Amino acid sequence: MDKESNIYTISYAVVMTLIVAISLAFVSTGLKTRQDDNQRLAAKIDILKAVGYTDLAKADADNIFNERVESLVLNAEMKPEETAVEAVDIDMFKETKLPEDEQRYPLYVYRHDGEVKYIIPMYGNGLWDKIWGYVALQEDMQTVVGISMDHKAETPGLGAEIKDNPSKYNAPFVGKSIYNKQGQYVSIAMKKGKLDDPDHQIDAITGATITSDGVTEMLYEDIKAYIPYFTQLKNAQ
Repeated sequence: MDKESNIYTISYAVVMTLIVAISLAFVSTGLKTRQDDNQRLAAKIDILKAVGYTDLAKADADNIFNERVESLVLNAEMKPEETAVEAVDIDMFKETKLPEDEQRYPLYVYRHDGEVKYIIPMYGNGLWDKIWGYVALQEDMQTVVGISMDHKAETPGLGAEIKDNPSKYNAPFVGKSIYNKQGQYVSIAMKKGKLDDPDHQIDAITGATITSDGVTEMLYEDIKAYIPYFTQLKNAQ
C-alpha cells in the first residue's frame, strides 16, 4: 500500500485508535477492582471518623470496621433486607433518583465496649458540587456523638472547611440533639449570625452560606428518613 496515499493514512489512524481504545479499556477494567476497594475503604474511614476515630491507618480502619460495625440496608419501609450489595457500595445520589418505593438506605451500627452508636450517611449539594458525610447518634438515637463531612469541589478556605477544619465545623455538632424539648424532630442547622436556638444550631461557615445551607438541608432530610426506623427500635425496647 502506498504510504503516501489517503487510504493508508486513514487506515493507520483507525488502527491506532482501536489499539489505544482497547488498551485503555483493558487498563480501566484491570484497575476497577482496586478503585472500588479504595472507595469502599475511604467510606469505612469516614464512618469511623464520625464515631471519633482519627488518623487511622488503612489496615487498622478495615479491621476496626469489620470487627465493630454492622452494616444494614433498609428498604423504603425502613425494614432491614437481605441484599447482594454491601451498604458501603450503595450510591445514595443514584438512589434518590429511583422511585421512592425502590430506594435503599444504608445504616451502620457501631458496637464496642458496651457502647452502641448509629451512623447515618448524608448526601447533598454545596456551592459547586456534591457534599456528603456521616452523622453518628448515641444509643438514645437522638444525641449527636460525631460527624464527618467531605465534598467534591467546595472552595478552599471557605466551603471546603467542612472537611479541612473539623475541629471548628464538625466538633460543635457533638452533644446536640435532633429533637427539641417537646420531642419534635428539628435536626441541627448551621446558622449565620446570632444563634437563636443554640441547642440545635451551630455557627455557619464564614463566607460559605450556600455550603452551610447545603449541610443543614442534608442533615435535616437524611436524618429524617431514618426516624421511622429508630421509632420502631424504641418501641421494641
